[in-house]
Amino acid sequence: MANKTLFASLRGRLVPEATARNAEGAPAYTYAPKHALAQLAMTGTLGQLFYASPEAELATAVRLAEEVEPEYLAKAAIHARAKGHMKDMPAVLLAVLARVDPVLFRRAFGKVVDNGKMLRTFVQVMRSGQTGRKSLGSRPKAMVAEWLNEASDWALLQANIGNDPSLADVIRMVHPKPASPEREAHFAWIVGRPCDVTRLPKAVQDWLAFKAEGESGGKGEVPDVPFQMLTQLPLGQRQWTKMAERGSWQMVRQNLNTFQRHGVFERPKIVHQLSAKLRNRAQIAKARVLPYQLMVAAKAASADLPAEIRAALHDAMEVAVENVPAFEGSVAVCPDVSGSMTWPVTGWRKGASSAVRFVDVAALVAAAVLRRNPGARVLPFDHEVHTLRLEPRDTVQTNAERLAAIGGGGTDCSAPLRALVGKGRVPDLVILVSDNESWIDAKRGRGTGVMRAWVALKRRNPEARLVCIDIAPYGTTQAAERQDVLNVGGFSDAVFEQIAAFAAGRMGPAHWVGEIEKVRL
Repeated sequence: MANKTLFASLRGRLVPEATARNAEGAPAYTYAPKHALAQLAMTGTLGQLFYASPEAELATAVRLAEEVEPEYLAKAAIHARAKGHMKDMPAVLLAVLARVDPVLFRRAFGKVVDNGKMLRTFVQVMRSGQTGRKSLGSRPKAMVAEWLNEASDWALLQANIGNDPSLADVIRMVHPKPASPEREAHFAWIVGRPCDVTRLPKAVQDWLAFKAEGESGGKGEVPDVPFQMLTQLPLGQRQWTKMAERGSWQMVRQNLNTFQRHGVFERPKIVHQLSAKLRNRAQIAKARVLPYQLMVAAKAASADLPAEIRAALHDAMEVAVENVPAFEGSVAVCPDVSGSMTWPVTGWRKGASSAVRFVDVAALVAAAVLRRNPGARVLPFDHEVHTLRLEPRDTVQTNAERLAAIGGGGTDCSAPLRALVGKGRVPDLVILVSDNESWIDAKRGRGTGVMRAWVALKRRNPEARLVCIDIAPYGTTQAAERQDVLNVGGFSDAVFEQIAAFAAGRMGPAHWVGEIEKVRL
């Protein structure tokens, strides 16, 4: 007989050779620089992760930013902010762009720095020296000064909340030339210099008067200023209620327990009013809320909150994921529930780690797909596939919590694919949600376990398509990109839009990078 290893069948050759090793040392595939940057831009949080330190993640981001063309770098920064709703990574990419192409930097600046917090984050990144320079430089200084002069009074008040650097630090650094006497007074008040109080914005004058009254009882009308400016003042129940009524959707979502402690929910009328706000479609869209932010609110919600408020959080989740499409054909969604997925999704940061873990996001994707595709099969996996009965008509939040409560073992990303083939139930679309750190299926042979299993599945259904949602910034995948395989990073509206287009055959695997390249500067 001929040597079976040397003369392997064509079937084995359909599995591409692995091009890398993942963090577990198992076979994997690398991304091209543009794709790698896109994946990092949409998932990187610069926190301590299970397999990566923030220093390593930052170094990779800077290296990739320098490898791609400056125009693509600018577009990736904008896309990560506008579509991915990311915070730190867009500022890092913008800081590198400031060094490599000042002209493109100027064009991208306003689309990335869209509020005062992003402005302070950008300045902090620039001053750190981690992106190649320790000072702002003339062009960045000019852009920051321009933002300070063009921002609304309200935007400046919001920007004035927080430190390291504070807004006062930023003003002292760039020395903006005030565009008006009113703005000159506002800058002076922020940095603590004497100013003409009558030229300050009315909201600031009202706050100063309220603060003075508060020292003797705090019974006046609550001024219309950012919530954080009021929380340290002696407020009564009526004033807390007024703040809750006037608060933005995100402010209400973040402070439900605070309102409970101060008696806001003792009035049924306010409970109804805030519940209606939480489930309001227009306000949810305006807040650019990600479903996992609602998961944070639900996890943090006190058991003492009114049932109507808790129900409104579930309703808000349904609204946040209602753009998940109903896919044509049969669907299987495979959330990774292994041990490495139990890390905080924002990375570990002392005193600032998110309560939401990678496994929660994976479970949330699966529950959202099931909600809109009741016939979908859900195969949660770690070193094996777990059996769990889910009801499509249950809320997304409920099913996500059930999924996230299981697993915790090693990682075998090919396990659900093998299970599908073994049971003869080969779907038209498979969605795999993972951090891609598979190692149990690392056997000798070509490629990865996922690609070997995928080739076997394709023999049963040649039209099948595989989407791998990578929710961690580790830089490798278990599925080589080709016409029937899409790798996409992050968890936002953009991900579901692209899955739908790919499943319907309206886009190829390079489409995700193509979407970034469509960004207009």
